Amino acid sequence: MPTRPLPIFAFALATLLPLPLLALGMALGGAWLWGAFLYMAVLTLLLDQLVPLTTGTADAAHAAEFPAADLLLVLVALGALGLLPIATWAIAGDSALDAGEKVLLFFAVGFWLGQVAHPAAHELIHRSRRNLFRLGAAFYAAILFGQHASAHRLVHHRAVATRDDPNTARDGESFYRFARRAWIGSFRAGARAETALRANRPGLHPARLPALHPYALYLTASAAALLFATLIAGLPGLLAWSGLALHAQSQILLSDYVQHYGLTRARLPNGKLEPVGLTHSWNTAHWFTSALMLNAPRHSDHHVNPSRPYPALRLPQDAPRLPWPLPLACMLALVPRLWRRAMAPHLARVRNSPPRRTTADTAA
Repeated sequence: MPTRPLPIFAFALATLLPLPLLALGMALGGAWLWGAFLYMAVLTLLLDQLVPLTTGTADAAHAAEFPAADLLLVLVALGALGLLPIATWAIAGDSALDAGEKVLLFFAVGFWLGQVAHPAAHELIHRSRRNLFRLGAAFYAAILFGQHASAHRLVHHRAVATRDDPNTARDGESFYRFARRAWIGSFRAGARAETALRANRPGLHPARLPALHPYALYLTASAAALLFATLIAGLPGLLAWSGLALHAQSQILLSDYVQHYGLTRARLPNGKLEPVGLTHSWNTAHWFTSALMLNAPRHSDHHVNPSRPYPALRLPQDAPRLPWPLPLACMLALVPRLWRRAMAPHLARVRNSPPRRTTADTAA
């Protein structure tokens, strides 16, 4: 049965609809807050499971939509940068919300930052335009995770599915052990990569940032964010902002954990590693998750073609697939014994498959 690609309108509706729900929730509380929370925590899973729709791939005829795709990324990133201080005040300041409503708001905002704003910022740091890259990096700095803008591009994409990549989860490794190793390891590896880049090409940066080391910018921006949070609502504001940042970070790490769990690149007869290919990322085919997360679940094609715009990412038939939507897979990963048992047959299937191509030219 032929499938059609998701239009930009579908991406925009899925990603932006929570923002007015959150705004109304912060102003009025009650049902609006429940609506925002249930949208992010429940509706995604229900729609993916109850409507088993697999979408196709945008082709050259849809290329005219890609500028609008970048506009959506900008809107989501700006929405996130605006949402953080407002939500911090609503949670920690003198708002009319009661304690239960503040808890709902915390989780709803955190889910949106991790599942929507992060995929948008991830797309932005892969853009060659300086202003787009900086906007994505600003989001990561705001959630106290600025190193991701460097480590993801300069380390993860080069060393994925190897021991040299802190963000590739090993078979049998729990998420909790992975998260500690990945956070510290990516911070250090990203710093080393940026330092080496400047040593080899002084004054030049792929995203045309100033010669100042990016980590100085990330740390300064993160410190400014925490100062801003303190000015908004004192110590409670600092704690609320930090909590939202950690909530978003945990979802980023969960995505990395799930999307590369147990997959490794083979060593070739000449001693070199095989090129990054379709078999080195887990994918999911669920339509609403794809719309909400800007096609991030089509992860194999992104690694093979990092500059490909998200509406054009493909879902290759010969790439590893998980049977669950990505958010549900992340929930399973929080229970290590259950996760290992659920993943065992899928890892066995991938490892027993014949060698596969390293291009993503075959799409569902």
